[in-house]
Amino acid sequence: MQLTRYTTLGLCLFQGYLLAVSFQHPESYHTMLPGITDTIRNLGIPLVDDIGWKFRIITVISLTTGTLLLMWMGDQITERGIGNGISLIITIGIVARLPAALAQAWKTFVPSAQSGSSQVNPMVLVMLVLFLIIVIAAVITITQGVRKITVQYAKRVVGRKMYGGQTQYMPLKVNYAGVMPIIFAWALLLFPATIVQYGFRNSPTAARIASALSTGWPHYVALAAMIFFFSYFWVATQFQPVQIADDLKKYGGYIPGVRPGKPTADFLDFTMTRLTFAGAIFLTLIAVLPSLLSQSLNVPMITAQFFGGTSLLIIVGVMLDTMRQVETHLIQRHYDGFLRKGRIRGRSFDRASYARGEAVAGGTLMWLYVGIAVLVIAGVAIFLYGR
Repeated sequence: MQLTRYTTLGLCLFQGYLLAVSFQHPESYHTMLPGITDTIRNLGIPLVDDIGWKFRIITVISLTTGTLLLMWMGDQITERGIGNGISLIITIGIVARLPAALAQAWKTFVPSAQSGSSQVNPMVLVMLVLFLIIVIAAVITITQGVRKITVQYAKRVVGRKMYGGQTQYMPLKVNYAGVMPIIFAWALLLFPATIVQYGFRNSPTAARIASALSTGWPHYVALAAMIFFFSYFWVATQFQPVQIADDLKKYGGYIPGVRPGKPTADFLDFTMTRLTFAGAIFLTLIAVLPSLLSQSLNVPMITAQFFGGTSLLIIVGVMLDTMRQVETHLIQRHYDGFLRKGRIRGRSFDRASYARGEAVAGGTLMWLYVGIAVLVIAGVAIFLYGR
């Protein structure tokens, strides 16, 4: 962790200097600040008056100090709260852009009083809301999805006690790598386009190559190939079937129908390979979905990022993990939790009345909420279409 902090400090200094230079010369680095050139032209004033080293030093110190402060706050949340401190801060930063995304989507799809018409049919907005619900449900399903491998433990006697004899399950996650393959793929894919764009500014061929690597079909092919590569690379470095097979053999466990030792390791490796293939396909679809929506349906990019990509995966992953940790704290304090029952209640709750149906089940409440949401969306659609 200490080495990670020192590395973070070095990256902050390096990236802070690059950002300071881009602030001083926004016309040369317009890709980092989209729309800034038009804004400067309309206002008639430069973004930064001081183009010397004083501004660069102050900017680097400010950005580095703010980053280290956030890192310290994340560590404090992890130590004193429910964990995932830095992840929660990142998630809050992503969710904070949701109001701006909703406002931009409203301006795009809903007619304004001045223009009298919108860029896209308002019915598309309703369909996007339904599609967003489906995408979030699919992300949650794949994130939570596991392949349960049955593990049987042989009975053994230690002293006067008998251990083993029970059946357990080894969960193998479908999306074992999480969001890391998309992050690695985007990071590496930006390098060729950036080098071509800034190394050969006056070359039309270089401009076409940079455009193809940024938005064309070569971009999607390269992105999919990198996501598949990093998915298998992450699984190969984190999942060790040989060690798992040795641990099972040591403690008297075996998979029914599979011999202990190397056959068990081969079985786990084969199973994880197939699961990783399915997870890589899912990550590829999630990664390209925002760009496809933005280009095909004219959805603002700030809104399209909530339909997939790293933003949605981080939000879903962190929220689910936080809910599980809160559930653990509730169970430790003699509550039944809220994930399965749909209601927080202590041990003194009358279970007989709950079993007789006097309390509304969590599944019924969920379908009630879904029905209300569908009615609201249908009403908005009818209202907008009638206008």
